[in-house]
Amino acid sequence: MAKHMVDNAVAGSAPHAIIMLDVDGTLVDYENHLPDSAVTAIRKARGNGHKVFICTGRSKAEVYPPLWEIGLDGIIGGNGSYVECDGQVVLHRTLSLEQCRCVVDWLHGRGLEFYLESNDGLFASEGFEHGALKAVRAYNAAKGHEEENTAITVRGVFPDMIFGAELYRSDVNKISYVLNAYEDSLAAKAYFNDLQHGTWGGKGATALFGDIGVNGITKRYAIHRLLEYLGVDRAQTIAFGDAAIDISMLEYCAVGVAMGNASDDVKNIADFITDEVGNDGLAHAFRRLSLI
Repeated sequence: MAKHMVDNAVAGSAPHAIIMLDVDGTLVDYENHLPDSAVTAIRKARGNGHKVFICTGRSKAEVYPPLWEIGLDGIIGGNGSYVECDGQVVLHRTLSLEQCRCVVDWLHGRGLEFYLESNDGLFASEGFEHGALKAVRAYNAAKGHEEENTAITVRGVFPDMIFGAELYRSDVNKISYVLNAYEDSLAAKAYFNDLQHGTWGGKGATALFGDIGVNGITKRYAIHRLLEYLGVDRAQTIAFGDAAIDISMLEYCAVGVAMGNASDDVKNIADFITDEVGNDGLAHAFRRLSLI
């Protein structure tokens, strides 16, 4: 989108923009720090009549109180599997019990640790606490830290994760799993060709985690369904993101903003690039877009 189109889109949407915020790497940094400037900007924007939604890979169980306390109009969670607006459920798509059972058995058979993402909680595989430790520390290091932080623990990163629970469930939005190699993701796509697949924690062959969810569910699709519910046009939408999973929503929305810490593939398709999360990137972009 050319710069003049960005200006026109913002001018047209200023009375009541629909703002979509990715969470990790966009609203909070990779150590889960929430900048005060972002909180203030969101509250001012909502005070000006704009609606603000988080649009995240996290399921609702992983959206902790500090995020809700900002003041939000709703959530798109599970990379699009769950949509809630003003407390009303707009969309909720889950894997069937049989689909969940097949994926869990396949991951067990391949020796991959994983966790089930449900609105009722995050449910870890038997060896996840130990098996995911290297990937969790590498994820932290890959996002701007010089070396792996050996003080990081799986339970510290996932404070409410549930261990030892039933893993055959019918309420699962998606399943994330540790990649021993990128080929694990390719194998999952080939075996479960009727499900939605993604990777995260890195780019290309350096990805650290894979995920498996309901076929056809993306952030883009969920935003489309939310706009139908609200009865508004996507010309009013502004999206913020930092990772490859955000590309579909940045391309779909009228204005797509990449964080300064975003990967190059995101920056290349964005309408403009703001500062990093920790350098008040959201607040700066909100001012540039005349939201505050």
